Amino acid sequence: MASPWCWLLAPIAGAATVLAFAPFGWYPLGILALVLWYQCLRGRTGRDAFVHGWLYGAGLLGVGVAWIRISLNEFGNLPAVAANGMMLLFVAAMALYYGLAGWLIGRVQPVLQRFDWAGPMLLLPAVWVLSEWLRSWVLTGFPWLLLGNTQVDSPLAGWAPILGVHGLSLLAALSAGLLWLSVARCRARPAALIVLAVIWAGGGLLRMIDWTQPSGEPFTAVLVQANIAPSLKWQPEALEPNLEAHLAFTRQHLGVGLIVWPETAIPSFLHEVRLSLIEPLAERARAEGSEILIGVPIMEGDRRYYNGLLSIGTAEDSYYKRHLVPFGEYLPLRALIGPLVDWFDVPMSSFSPGRAEQPLLRVGPHHAGASICYEDVFPDQVRQALPAADYLVNVSNDAWFGDSLAPAQHLEFARLRALENGRYLVRATNTGISAIIDQKGRLTAVLPAFERGALVGEVRPFSGETPFSRLGSLVPISLALIMLLASLLLGRLGRRA
Repeated sequence: MASPWCWLLAPIAGAATVLAFAPFGWYPLGILALVLWYQCLRGRTGRDAFVHGWLYGAGLLGVGVAWIRISLNEFGNLPAVAANGMMLLFVAAMALYYGLAGWLIGRVQPVLQRFDWAGPMLLLPAVWVLSEWLRSWVLTGFPWLLLGNTQVDSPLAGWAPILGVHGLSLLAALSAGLLWLSVARCRARPAALIVLAVIWAGGGLLRMIDWTQPSGEPFTAVLVQANIAPSLKWQPEALEPNLEAHLAFTRQHLGVGLIVWPETAIPSFLHEVRLSLIEPLAERARAEGSEILIGVPIMEGDRRYYNGLLSIGTAEDSYYKRHLVPFGEYLPLRALIGPLVDWFDVPMSSFSPGRAEQPLLRVGPHHAGASICYEDVFPDQVRQALPAADYLVNVSNDAWFGDSLAPAQHLEFARLRALENGRYLVRATNTGISAIIDQKGRLTAVLPAFERGALVGEVRPFSGETPFSRLGSLVPISLALIMLLASLLLGRLGRRA
C-alpha cells in the first residue's frame, strides 16, 4: 500500500534533485531522489499517480527555476506580486510533464506484477526520458534541468559523446530503477546489481576514449566580461561607458588570436556604430593579427532585427540567433495578449529568428559553431555545426538571472555541449560566469560572476565527430520508445496470464 507520507516526500524529492545540479554538483542525489519518487508511485494509479508526479515536478522546478521571478520583476518591470504569480504559473505548467509521467507509470505498473523487474528497468527510464524530451521542444521547448546534466562529472559522463544529455537521463533513470530493485525483495536483485555495475564501469572506461582529434595549433582567447547591470546597459547615457569598458580590455590584448565580447555587448544597432566603432576596430584587429567576436543587434532593410554575433578581423561574418526566448526576445500571441504587453519593459523584445542553416561563423582561419545565450541548452541545435566547426562559441547575458542558481546551471549545460561534441567551447558572458571548456567538458579557465575582467585561456581546434554529433538524440529517444513498447507488451502478456 502506498504511504500517505508520499504527499510530502514527492515534492521533497523534486526539490532535493536541484542539489544534483550546479553549483552544488551532488550528482548521486538526483538518482536517489528518483528512487524515492518511484517508490511514492508504487501502488498509485490514475489521478493519484498524476498528482504525485506533478508534486515532484513542482518541487524540482519551484526550487530550480525560481530565478524566473528575478527576470520578470527586476528587469521586466513587473510588480513583485505579478512576477511571483507568473513564475508559479510557469512552474505549475511545466510540472504537468512530470504529472503525465506519473500517470503513465501508474497506468502500466499494475499489469507488470508478473514481471516485477520491468517497471523499474523499462517503464521508469522510458517514461522519464520521453517526458523530458517532450518538454524540450513542445511550445518552443524548455530543456532546463534535464536530469542528464547532473552527470557531467560522474562516471556516466563517458556515455555523453555517444548518447547526449537525453541518453544520460536514460541511464540515470535506469540506475534509479536498478537501485530500487537492489533493495526490493525480488528475484531480479542480483541481475540489477550486475547491470548497474556494467553501466557505471562502462561509462568510466568510455571517458578514456578520444572521439575527436586536435587539428591545428592552439591559440589564445580573451573573453571580455564588463559586468554591466541590465538596468544600466540600455540607458542612452550609458552607451559610451559601456563601450569603453569593452574597448579597454580589447586594447590590452590586441595581438592574441581571439577576443570575444558577450551577447549584445553593444546596446545599439550595428548600422548605428559601424562607422564610428566597428570599422576602425576591425582595421586595428587586422593590423594586430586578432579576430574579434562581438554580440550586437543587427537590423536589416525590412526593419526586422536580430540578436547577432559579428566576427571582424581577417573578414566579416555574422550569425543570427535562431531560438528566441519567449517574453524576453519576442512576445508570442502578441495580438491576443495586447494589454499584457504594456506590463513588460524588456529592451528589444521583438527580435526575429535567424535562418535555420548550420550555425557556422567564419572566424579568421577557423569555423566556429555559434550559439547565443539560451541556444546552448538545446543539444540537437548545437550539434548542427558539426563536423565543420573547429570549436564552439557561446555568448550570453546571464545578468537577467541575477544572483541566483541559473548562471552556474547554464555553465553546466554548456560543459555538456562541449563533451557531447568533442569540441572546445568558448563562453563569454556580460556578468559571468565566463569560461573556456575543453573537449572533455572540463573547465580550463573561469571568471566568476559579477567580476569585471578579461579571461585569458588557450583554445585548441578539433576535427572529427562523436556518435552524438552524427546522430543526435535519435538513439536515446528510440531506446526509450522501445523500452516503453516492451513494457506495454509485457503488461499485455501479464494481463492475459
